[in-house]
Amino acid sequence: MSEDVAPARLGGRDLLRVSAAGLRSRPLRVVLSALGIAVGIGAMVAVVGIAASSRAQLDATLSRLGTNLLTVAPGKTLFGENAQLPTESVGMAARIGPVLEVSATSRVTGARVYRNDRIDPDRSGGISVLAAHTDLPVTVGTSVVAGVWFNEATASYPTAVLGRDAARSLGIDRVDPDTQIWLGGHWFTVIGILGDAPLATELDSAALVGWPVAQQLLGSDGHATTLYLRSTDEAVDAVRDVLPRTVNPANPEQVAVSRPSDALEARVAANRTFTGLLLGVGAVALLVGGIGVANTMVISVLERRGEIGLRRALGATRTHICLQFLGEALLLSALGSLAGLVVGTATTAGYAMTQGWPVAVPGYALLGALLATLVIGTLAGSYPAVRAARLSPTEALLTD
Repeated sequence: MSEDVAPARLGGRDLLRVSAAGLRSRPLRVVLSALGIAVGIGAMVAVVGIAASSRAQLDATLSRLGTNLLTVAPGKTLFGENAQLPTESVGMAARIGPVLEVSATSRVTGARVYRNDRIDPDRSGGISVLAAHTDLPVTVGTSVVAGVWFNEATASYPTAVLGRDAARSLGIDRVDPDTQIWLGGHWFTVIGILGDAPLATELDSAALVGWPVAQQLLGSDGHATTLYLRSTDEAVDAVRDVLPRTVNPANPEQVAVSRPSDALEARVAANRTFTGLLLGVGAVALLVGGIGVANTMVISVLERRGEIGLRRALGATRTHICLQFLGEALLLSALGSLAGLVVGTATTAGYAMTQGWPVAVPGYALLGALLATLVIGTLAGSYPAVRAARLSPTEALLTD
């Protein structure tokens, strides 16, 4: 019977069964070829998922801490020397209408911190000493995780609150009345330990003392070295613009204003470059996997000439042969893609949980992986499928 008179029909279910049977006959080769696709898809999903989880963590942090915190610091004079903020700068900044909270710290130069008075003076551990206002934790968005913060009374006595990293360096993990440190040549009682301060990271490695005692015992000059301000959300940019002339009317050019949340955003933006590099590596792995699939299908055509000739002799059309081999390539790619999705998602979840981040795998990453699989499968299978379809029954049977 002529193919043109009564062509055979190959339904979708039959095509799937025939394609699966072709793959089952070569299990080891199929696994190795699918592995290349899995590595590429898994790498791309993991990279996108980890980046998205990091972004979700940042969004949660900024939502909790707010993006309306501004910091003011002295800049440089015309001659390149370190400038100073006026002692009235805190009160002057508080008079700006949209400003909700203002606090400050003052770096105490020359004061070093030790666990006791017997430690080598050259081993201070890099812990800085900062005089602080009593409303500092509320303003910068941190809290005391052990002990208490200063009040109006304790700020005038030799007491200290340690930043998270400073406490770790000194080997102090709890607070009691007998916990003391040697600070600036005086014994200070540790009354608290601060938690993480993402928007004021300089506090993590500092020993903080009250503003009055810093002037009385440690020789602080009372000039703030950093001002922290919170304004209404809609007025942040306007407040930022007027701060230099407000806190230092005589020399506004010597005032530096920054927004800590911008630094966090910049860090995420910098990570995008690295993410792009990793995506490129994943794409290369995916390309290598596609080449592996194409190689497997080409070899399959060469090995199965007899099968192709027999099927053609029994009535299979060129289209049927082409669809069979194209279906095998797509199914092989799909198996690799499924494994890659599982590995990529599991990698994202595992890494995010170890970092304490929310797990976020964007839907576009999964959809992109699926589309990449279809493209790779189609490209990898097209040439072998066409080559198989061009074989005539006689040629295929005689050359087997």
